[in-house]
Amino acid sequence: MSSLNQLYHEVIVDHGRHPRNFGMLPDAKHLRGHNPLCGDELMLYLKIEQGMIVESRFDGQGCAISMASASLMTQAIKGKTLAEAEILFEHFHSFLINPHEDADADALLGKLVILKGVSEYPSRIKCATLAWHTLHALLKNEHEPVSTE
Repeated sequence: MSSLNQLYHEVIVDHGRHPRNFGMLPDAKHLRGHNPLCGDELMLYLKIEQGMIVESRFDGQGCAISMASASLMTQAIKGKTLAEAEILFEHFHSFLINPHEDADADALLGKLVILKGVSEYPSRIKCATLAWHTLHALLKNEHEPVSTE
């Protein structure tokens, strides 16, 4: 494993074991997400003020990739407008599904590029995108729980 891949692996393991922004967020918009394939479940919380995400947290359980992705996502969307968060979702999703087609993704996604290796494992893409699909639905004011199936 190259030193860069080793670093990416270590960051994913660290965020998976010690997720940032983990826990409930009272008085926030929230939505449940579930990946029935592997049992990942989360509740995503957003505090939005004047069209900006001022706080984001998540609670739940899942595999290291699911927890790391949710942890990294909640860090990335804080301080973003709703439109910027939606653009981030689109690029992240595209980045994992078609990793070589979005030339702007690496620059736009910043730290999130550490999840690029997930694209090589199609069965794990749903783990990495669960929190993101939940975010997407929450931004669209949907109320039904999100499922990756």
